[in-house]
Amino acid sequence: MKTALHARRSSSAASAAILLACLMAMPVQAQPPTARQPSQAKPPPRAHDPAATMAAQRQALARLAFLDGTWRGPARHTTPDGTAHEMIQTERVGPMLDGTIRVIEGHGYDADGTTAFNAFAVLSWNPAQQAYGMRSYAMGHAGDYAFRPTEDGFVWEIPAGPATIRYTATVANGIWHEVGERIVADKPPQAFFEMTLQRIGDSDWPAAGAVPMR
Repeated sequence: MKTALHARRSSSAASAAILLACLMAMPVQAQPPTARQPSQAKPPPRAHDPAATMAAQRQALARLAFLDGTWRGPARHTTPDGTAHEMIQTERVGPMLDGTIRVIEGHGYDADGTTAFNAFAVLSWNPAQQAYGMRSYAMGHAGDYAFRPTEDGFVWEIPAGPATIRYTATVANGIWHEVGERIVADKPPQAFFEMTLQRIGDSDWPAAGAVPMR
Protein backbone atom coordinates (compact mmCIF):
# COMPACT_ATOMS: atom_id res chain seq x y z
CA MET A 1 0.00 0.00 0.00
CA LYS A 2 -1.73 6.95 3.26
CA THR A 3 -1.04 10.57 3.08
CA ALA A 4 -0.41 14.16 3.51
CA LEU A 5 -3.12 14.66 1.13
CA HIS A 6 -4.08 18.15 0.26
CA ALA A 7 -1.38 19.80 -1.79
CA ARG A 8 -1.00 22.57 0.72
CA ARG A 9 -0.33 19.94 3.43
CA SER A 10 2.14 17.72 1.63
CA SER A 11 5.83 17.96 1.26
CA SER A 12 7.48 16.62 -1.83
CA ALA A 13 8.78 13.58 0.02
CA ALA A 14 5.55 12.90 1.88
CA SER A 15 3.42 13.17 -1.23
CA ALA A 16 5.45 10.76 -3.26
CA ALA A 17 5.82 8.60 -0.25
CA ILE A 18 2.21 8.25 0.34
CA LEU A 19 1.82 6.08 -2.53
CA LEU A 20 1.73 2.63 -1.61
CA ALA A 21 1.59 4.29 1.42
CA CYS A 22 -0.82 3.25 -0.40
CA LEU A 23 0.54 0.51 -0.92
CA MET A 24 1.13 -1.88 -1.13
CA ALA A 25 -1.01 -7.59 1.68
CA MET A 26 -2.02 -10.86 1.51
CA PRO A 27 -5.04 -12.78 0.27
CA VAL A 28 -6.62 -14.91 2.95
CA GLN A 29 -5.86 -18.07 1.04
CA ALA A 30 -2.35 -17.10 -0.02
CA GLN A 31 0.91 -17.93 1.67
CA PRO A 32 3.41 -15.32 2.91
CA PRO A 33 6.38 -14.52 0.69
CA THR A 34 9.27 -16.91 1.01
CA ALA A 35 12.43 -15.95 2.83
CA ARG A 36 14.58 -16.29 -0.31
CA GLN A 37 16.42 -13.04 -0.95
CA PRO A 38 16.95 -11.57 -4.44
CA SER A 39 20.66 -12.39 -4.22
CA GLN A 40 19.72 -16.06 -4.15
CA ALA A 41 17.77 -15.84 -7.40
CA LYS A 42 19.05 -17.34 -10.62
CA PRO A 43 21.97 -15.53 -12.29
CA PRO A 44 20.82 -12.68 -14.53
CA PRO A 45 20.20 -13.73 -18.13
CA ARG A 46 22.26 -12.37 -20.98
CA ALA A 47 21.07 -9.01 -22.28
CA HIS A 48 20.39 -10.45 -25.76
CA ASP A 49 18.00 -13.11 -24.41
CA PRO A 50 14.57 -11.47 -23.89
CA ALA A 51 12.88 -14.78 -23.07
CA ALA A 52 15.33 -15.52 -20.25
CA THR A 53 15.07 -11.96 -18.95
CA MET A 54 11.28 -12.15 -18.81
CA ALA A 55 11.42 -15.57 -17.17
CA ALA A 56 13.63 -14.16 -14.41
CA GLN A 57 11.27 -11.20 -13.96
CA ARG A 58 8.21 -13.46 -13.78
CA GLN A 59 9.90 -15.62 -11.17
CA ALA A 60 10.83 -12.63 -9.01
CA LEU A 61 7.44 -10.90 -9.35
CA ALA A 62 5.56 -14.10 -8.54
CA ARG A 63 6.89 -13.64 -5.03
CA LEU A 64 4.66 -10.57 -4.74
CA ALA A 65 1.45 -12.32 -5.78
CA PHE A 66 0.28 -12.04 -2.17
CA LEU A 67 -0.52 -8.40 -2.95
CA ASP A 68 -2.97 -9.16 -5.74
CA GLY A 69 -6.61 -8.20 -5.27
CA THR A 70 -8.56 -5.31 -3.77
CA TRP A 71 -8.11 -3.84 -0.29
CA ARG A 72 -9.88 -1.26 1.86
CA GLY A 73 -9.55 0.21 5.35
CA PRO A 74 -8.80 3.24 7.53
CA ALA A 75 -5.64 5.31 7.18
CA ARG A 76 -4.25 8.19 9.21
CA HIS A 77 -1.54 10.68 8.27
CA THR A 78 -0.01 13.25 10.63
CA THR A 79 1.72 16.33 9.23
CA PRO A 80 4.87 17.83 10.81
CA ASP A 81 2.76 20.43 12.65
CA GLY A 82 0.77 17.66 14.32
CA THR A 83 -2.38 17.94 12.19
CA ALA A 84 -3.98 14.53 11.63
CA HIS A 85 -5.90 13.57 8.51
CA GLU A 86 -8.04 10.43 8.42
CA MET A 87 -9.45 8.76 5.33
CA ILE A 88 -10.55 5.47 3.84
CA GLN A 89 -7.72 4.00 1.83
CA THR A 90 -8.17 1.50 -1.00
CA GLU A 91 -5.61 -0.45 -3.00
CA ARG A 92 -5.84 -2.65 -6.07
CA VAL A 93 -2.91 -4.75 -7.25
CA GLY A 94 -2.35 -7.06 -10.20
CA PRO A 95 0.18 -8.47 -12.68
CA MET A 96 0.81 -7.06 -16.15
CA LEU A 97 3.04 -7.75 -19.17
CA ASP A 98 2.73 -11.50 -18.75
CA GLY A 99 3.58 -11.30 -15.05
CA THR A 100 6.88 -9.46 -15.51
CA ILE A 101 5.66 -6.44 -13.50
CA ARG A 102 3.02 -5.73 -10.87
CA VAL A 103 1.04 -2.51 -10.74
CA ILE A 104 -0.66 -0.85 -7.79
CA GLU A 105 -3.20 1.94 -7.52
CA GLY A 106 -3.86 3.60 -4.16
CA HIS A 107 -7.01 5.68 -3.80
CA GLY A 108 -7.92 7.47 -0.59
CA TYR A 109 -11.34 8.98 0.16
CA ASP A 110 -12.41 11.71 2.55
CA ALA A 111 -15.57 11.21 4.63
CA ASP A 112 -17.70 12.96 1.99
CA GLY A 113 -16.53 10.54 -0.72
CA THR A 114 -14.21 12.94 -2.53
CA THR A 115 -10.74 11.84 -3.54
CA ALA A 116 -8.20 12.69 -0.88
CA PHE A 117 -5.27 10.91 -2.47
CA ASN A 118 -4.51 8.94 -5.63
CA ALA A 119 -1.27 7.19 -6.56
CA PHE A 120 0.09 4.61 -8.97
CA ALA A 121 3.15 2.37 -8.75
CA VAL A 122 5.00 -0.23 -10.82
CA LEU A 123 6.97 -3.01 -9.11
CA SER A 124 9.71 -4.62 -11.17
CA TRP A 125 12.80 -6.84 -10.99
CA ASN A 126 16.17 -5.99 -12.53
CA PRO A 127 17.98 -9.28 -13.32
CA ALA A 128 21.30 -7.53 -13.95
CA GLN A 129 21.26 -5.78 -10.58
CA GLN A 130 19.44 -8.63 -8.81
CA ALA A 131 17.14 -6.07 -7.20
CA TYR A 132 13.51 -5.07 -6.98
CA GLY A 133 12.45 -1.53 -7.73
CA MET A 134 9.36 0.62 -7.47
CA ARG A 135 8.42 3.54 -9.71
CA SER A 136 5.62 5.61 -8.18
CA TYR A 137 3.48 8.57 -9.19
CA ALA A 138 1.55 10.56 -6.59
CA MET A 139 0.23 14.09 -6.12
CA GLY A 140 2.21 15.47 -9.06
CA HIS A 141 5.45 13.77 -8.00
CA ALA A 142 7.28 10.74 -9.38
CA GLY A 143 10.29 8.75 -8.27
CA ASP A 144 12.18 5.47 -8.20
CA TYR A 145 12.52 3.87 -4.79
CA ALA A 146 14.17 0.88 -3.17
CA PHE A 147 11.71 -1.94 -2.53
CA ARG A 148 12.43 -5.11 -0.58
CA PRO A 149 10.13 -8.06 0.13
CA THR A 150 10.38 -9.47 3.64
CA GLU A 151 9.20 -12.74 5.17
CA ASP A 152 5.90 -11.15 6.23
CA GLY A 153 5.44 -8.21 3.85
CA PHE A 154 7.74 -5.58 2.36
CA VAL A 155 9.72 -2.38 3.03
CA TRP A 156 10.21 0.59 0.73
CA GLU A 157 12.12 3.82 1.31
CA ILE A 158 12.35 7.40 0.09
CA PRO A 159 15.50 9.50 0.64
CA ALA A 160 14.50 12.89 2.11
CA GLY A 161 17.63 14.95 2.74
CA PRO A 162 19.10 14.05 6.12
CA ALA A 163 16.15 11.73 6.75
CA THR A 164 14.81 8.53 5.25
CA ILE A 165 11.08 7.97 4.84
CA ARG A 166 10.48 4.27 5.44
CA TYR A 167 7.27 2.32 4.91
CA THR A 168 7.08 -1.09 6.54
CA ALA A 169 4.19 -3.41 5.69
CA THR A 170 3.19 -6.67 7.30
CA VAL A 171 0.58 -8.86 5.65
CA ALA A 172 -1.19 -11.85 7.12
CA ASN A 173 -4.64 -13.40 7.23
CA GLY A 174 -6.02 -10.97 4.69
CA ILE A 175 -4.84 -7.88 6.59
CA TRP A 176 -2.37 -5.37 5.18
CA HIS A 177 -0.88 -3.15 7.91
CA GLU A 178 1.57 -0.46 6.89
CA VAL A 179 3.42 2.16 8.93
CA GLY A 180 5.37 5.15 7.62
CA GLU A 181 8.25 6.54 9.68
CA ARG A 182 10.72 9.39 9.34
CA ILE A 183 14.16 8.15 10.30
CA VAL A 184 17.06 10.43 11.20
CA ALA A 185 20.43 9.21 12.48
CA ASP A 186 20.77 9.05 16.27
CA LYS A 187 17.06 9.73 16.78
CA PRO A 188 14.15 7.35 17.36
CA PRO A 189 11.91 6.77 14.30
CA GLN A 190 8.98 9.18 14.10
CA ALA A 191 5.77 7.55 12.89
CA PHE A 192 3.54 9.76 10.73
CA PHE A 193 1.38 7.33 8.77
CA GLU A 194 -0.55 4.14 9.45
CA MET A 195 -3.13 2.13 7.53
CA THR A 196 -4.88 -1.17 8.17
CA LEU A 197 -6.55 -2.65 5.11
CA GLN A 198 -8.64 -5.77 4.69
CA ARG A 199 -8.59 -7.81 1.51
CA ILE A 200 -12.08 -7.52 0.08
CA GLY A 201 -11.78 -9.57 -3.10
CA ASP A 202 -10.02 -10.69 -6.24
CA SER A 203 -9.56 -8.42 -9.23
CA ASP A 204 -8.85 -8.92 -12.93
CA TRP A 205 -7.23 -5.48 -13.01
CA PRO A 206 -5.16 -4.47 -14.93
CA ALA A 207 -5.01 -7.40 -17.34
CA ALA A 208 -8.71 -7.39 -18.21
CA GLY A 209 -10.16 -5.22 -20.95
CA ALA A 210 -7.38 -5.47 -23.52
CA VAL A 211 -8.31 -4.09 -26.94
CA PRO A 212 -9.08 -7.03 -29.28
CA MET A 213 -7.27 -7.33 -32.60
CA ARG A 214 -10.56 -6.94 -34.49
